Amino acid sequence: MKTERQVTFRGVLRTWKYTLGSFSDDKTEKYDNHVVVLRTIILLTYLVTNCFIVSGVIRHWNSNQCQDRSQMTIQSIKDGG
Repeated sequence: MKTERQVTFRGVLRTWKYTLGSFSDDKTEKYDNHVVVLRTIILLTYLVTNCFIVSGVIRHWNSNQCQDRSQMTIQSIKDGG
């Protein structure tokens, strides 16, 4: 006998499978679970990549503070340029 939690979890998995593009045809029915795992992995890699990009943008948001031009010129002369 299935508990209410198992029924709810199966419903969520079925919804997730159809959300990612699973079809109810007989031709690909045996591959639907494999396809949903692969598409979930692809989605997670996109999500992780996006988080790294956004965190890099946030980290360097205001990092090029403007310096005083006279100090920049003096520093470039000292550096030989």
